[in-house]
Amino acid sequence: MINQELLSVLDQLQREKGISQETLLEALQSAILTATKKRFGGGDNFQVEIDPKTGEIQILHVRRIVENVLSPMEEISLEEAMESDPGAEVGDEIGSFLDIDDFGRIAAQAAKQVIFQKVREAEWSVVAKEFGGKKGNVVTGVYIGQEKRNFIIDLGKTEAILPFKEQIPRESFHRGDRVKALLLDIRTTTRGPQLILSRTHPDFLARLFEKEVPEISEGIIEIKGVVRDPGERAKVAVLSRDPNVDPVGSCVGVKGSRVQAIVREIHGEKIDIIDWSPDPGTFIARALSPAKVLRVATRDGEFDKVATVVVANQQLSLAIGRRGQNVRLAAKLTGWKIDIFSEQQYEADRMARSAEEQHEALSEQPVEQQPSLIMLEDLPGMGGNMADALKAAGFDSVEKVANASAEDIAKLPKFGPKTAAKLIETARDFLGYPKSATTTPETDSGSV
Repeated sequence: MINQELLSVLDQLQREKGISQETLLEALQSAILTATKKRFGGGDNFQVEIDPKTGEIQILHVRRIVENVLSPMEEISLEEAMESDPGAEVGDEIGSFLDIDDFGRIAAQAAKQVIFQKVREAEWSVVAKEFGGKKGNVVTGVYIGQEKRNFIIDLGKTEAILPFKEQIPRESFHRGDRVKALLLDIRTTTRGPQLILSRTHPDFLARLFEKEVPEISEGIIEIKGVVRDPGERAKVAVLSRDPNVDPVGSCVGVKGSRVQAIVREIHGEKIDIIDWSPDPGTFIARALSPAKVLRVATRDGEFDKVATVVVANQQLSLAIGRRGQNVRLAAKLTGWKIDIFSEQQYEADRMARSAEEQHEALSEQPVEQQPSLIMLEDLPGMGGNMADALKAAGFDSVEKVANASAEDIAKLPKFGPKTAAKLIETARDFLGYPKSATTTPETDSGSV
């Protein structure tokens, strides 16, 4: 049977799937052999031959020559064998070609299923060989369409899926656009191998930096961590193994050329590049960029790691970020829970905690034995110069101030009668003394 159409189909499969003609011919031979057995019955006494140049298919039926035939599909009588071969003898094997033009529906369906299975196996082998070592790396393909909300990307020898959840929010492509993505996974399905891509995974951003920044691919700069809110903001921590190489500057590039190339690829996502530090406080402060941090206190507990961060009053909203994005990403990058306070909030909170602790401590013992645990500077409105003046005059504890007379304190520089009376009243309130009536002069030259 001459079948040029068959050769055209095999040639198309070879070009589109990258499967060798030899593999396809083996699959076709196996399919035809299966169909033959279903159509005619018998065992392993059929042989299929396909001419790769002409597409001619021949099926040889081999039977053993016997005197008395018991199994017609496996045996042939000597008389019948001698009709085609006069020299035939009992015990020999003789072959005859079958007419395969009429296999019937069942045989044709069996052949179809087998060849599909063989093609899938061959396709999987090609995909595994081509992409098996690229998992976790960036691949480039062409956008060819959309299935539901998933993007279909042509990678050359196979197609890949960019699922909706792995797409950067609000991004879109036109047919023929080149698309870069991370090869996230390779799965086996009933329809053959399926490649899953991602453009939202942190590793996608890390691989883009490796391609754009030679110092990273050369091992001079190491990426210590990447966190993302895809399409909005990302933070990348980098470390230089060469003291003469600035990791942040190298990633940014001359006039921002390197990082801007990456930003364009991920559709305008803002990127904060952080100089990694082994010191948690320093790393946390840098991770909160672009906010400027005044101080960081860390507490590494048994079950959690908490950092208290203080920023200038006008920097608080910047440190937290829109909908808490900046502090959330910084926490993911550093692995620390971060509590942020403005200077004003921190001082108010510190004083409130201090006062509460003092009241609890003082209530546990008689008044005459209560020590002065509150520093003069902790009193509301107490400046450093005023505290120094009090200490120089011998009033070096809150208790001494509370028991002093307004006249004695009013004699000191920067104090007047009104200020002295108010200061004594504040000190007595802190120590829990009973309220007492005081006289407030009408004029005063100081303030608290």
